[in-house]
Amino acid sequence: MPQAVIIFLRSTFAFVTLLALTRLIGKKQVSQLTFFDYVNGITIGSIAAGISIDLSVETIPSWVGLSTWTFWVVLLGVIDLKSRKWGRFIDGEPTVVIQNGKILESKLEQLNYNIDDLRTQLRMQGVFSIAEVEFAILESNGELSVLKKSQHLPLTPADMGISTNYKGIAVELIMDGKIIDDNLVQLRLSREWLLKQLAAREHKLEEVFYAELDTSGSLYIDLWDDLDELPQVLDVSDQ
Repeated sequence: MPQAVIIFLRSTFAFVTLLALTRLIGKKQVSQLTFFDYVNGITIGSIAAGISIDLSVETIPSWVGLSTWTFWVVLLGVIDLKSRKWGRFIDGEPTVVIQNGKILESKLEQLNYNIDDLRTQLRMQGVFSIAEVEFAILESNGELSVLKKSQHLPLTPADMGISTNYKGIAVELIMDGKIIDDNLVQLRLSREWLLKQLAAREHKLEEVFYAELDTSGSLYIDLWDDLDELPQVLDVSDQ
């Protein structure tokens, strides 16, 4: 069998296997991965790559290794969910590095973290002066969570005693030019209603790329070819 065909078949096998195993492991954003998760991901990917193109590697033993590695990742994930104690051991614990406005130098030293690393992370959180910080916690995924001092927090309606209206998630009515009938049914609206709203703005369905309705009753419309126009928002709550 030609070598190219063998590589194609092995790559397809590795791809399908990796897809199934990653679905088994579950979903996490890259920003949520701990260092342990990150190393596991690289290792599993490396084994899959070996199965794919390294013809000196036997497929079945490599597949067993890939499955075994994934088994332990999944098992530790279950243990992490079931046992807080073991979860802290596996993923590590968040560490307070600034407390009551004071930098905890001993904690930074334990983490092999210097003041420049801390200031960089603070700037990434929009904090350019340590004097603004009440608490800072280095999470197990390496990100820094910051609580500013009360005098540096933005003013909110709650601070002023102002009541606000409910704001939920907008619902898509048109995506890629196609009406999403299930969402219309959920909102107890009809295609006729939607087409009427489009006609009120002198649009045809085939001109619309995307449309959504928010909880305040405003209909947002974006056209396919609207480089010269701004997307439109119309309040249809009373219509």
